[in-house]
Amino acid sequence: MAPLKYLEQEYPILDSNFQNFCATHGIFSEEDLLLHDLHVLVAFAEQQSTSERLKQGITQVLSIIDGQHQPWLNGMELLEDAQLNKHVLSTGCEGIDLLLEGGLRMGQLTELVGASSSGKTQVCLLATSNVAKKHMGGVVYLDTGNSFSPQRVIDFIRQNSDPAIDQAKHRILQKVMNRILCHSVFDIFTMFDVLHQLEVNLRSQMQKGDCQVRLLIVDSISSLVTPILGGGGSQGHALMASAGFLLKKLAHEHNLVVLVTNHTVGGEGGISKPALGESWKSIPHVRLRLSHDQGSSIYNVSVFKHPSMVSGKAARFTIYD
Repeated sequence: MAPLKYLEQEYPILDSNFQNFCATHGIFSEEDLLLHDLHVLVAFAEQQSTSERLKQGITQVLSIIDGQHQPWLNGMELLEDAQLNKHVLSTGCEGIDLLLEGGLRMGQLTELVGASSSGKTQVCLLATSNVAKKHMGGVVYLDTGNSFSPQRVIDFIRQNSDPAIDQAKHRILQKVMNRILCHSVFDIFTMFDVLHQLEVNLRSQMQKGDCQVRLLIVDSISSLVTPILGGGGSQGHALMASAGFLLKKLAHEHNLVVLVTNHTVGGEGGISKPALGESWKSIPHVRLRLSHDQGSSIYNVSVFKHPSMVSGKAARFTIYD
C-alpha cells in the first residue's frame, strides 16, 4: 500500500489539499486511512469548505485499496499460475539449491532466518553474484546495515571462472556488477519509497525490454520492522503487513525472487525463534533457518516453512573465504 503522495499523479482527486487534510489527522498512507475511524474522518471533512472533494478523495482511496485484493482463483487457475513462469534461480550454493530442488522460486518471498554470523548476508551476496553472472539478470539489494560488500560479490563472481572469463576479466566483471543496484535503507518509510519507485521502473522495464530484474533482496527486513513494533498501537503491525504485501505483490506480478533476512530472538526454554512474531510468520512463502558451525566453514540450513516440503528437511553447505 502506497503513501498518498505517490497516488496524486494517477488520481488527481488526491491532491495536496486532500493530503494536507489527511496529514492533520495523522494519515499519510493507505494503511493509515484504514486504521482511522472513517465516520469520524468524514465528519471532519464535512466541516471543510471543500467537503465534497475531500469525501470523494476518501472514497477514491478506499476504492484503490479494494482493487488491490487478489481475485478468487479456482484450483486449476492456481495450478496454471504456479506453472506459468514460476521457475527457480540458483543461489550459487549447491547445498541450498539441492535442498530447494533447484533454488529460489520466482514469484515467491523467501526468508532466511538466523542468528548473527549464521551466513544470511553471505548467502544473499552469493545469490546476488550468481543471478547477475549466470542468469544475466538485474539484482536490487536493499542494505539496512551497511553489510553489502562489492568486493565479496567480486570474489564470488571470480570463483570457478572459466577461461573465457579469465581472458576478459575486467569487461565481464564490469558487466556483471552493472546489473547490481544497491540502496542503503535505514527505515521502513525509505523502503516503501524505494519499492514503489522500483514498481514504476519494473513496469517501464517490461515495456522497453531492458535488462530484467530477477532478484530483490532486503537484508534485513527485521532491522526495518522491529523499531516500529514497540508500544501498544496497531500501526506498526499494519506497516509490517503492508511491507509484506508489497514485497509479495512485486514477486508475483513481476515474477521476481524476493529474498529477505530476519534475525532470531529468545523463545521459551531458551530456544531461539524468528523475530517479528506471529503476525509476520504467515507472510513469507518459504522460511529457511541458517546456522554456522563455529570455527569451521560449514553452515546448516533447514526448512521452517515451504509450500511443497515438510518442515525440518535440512542440508549442510560451505561458503569459502
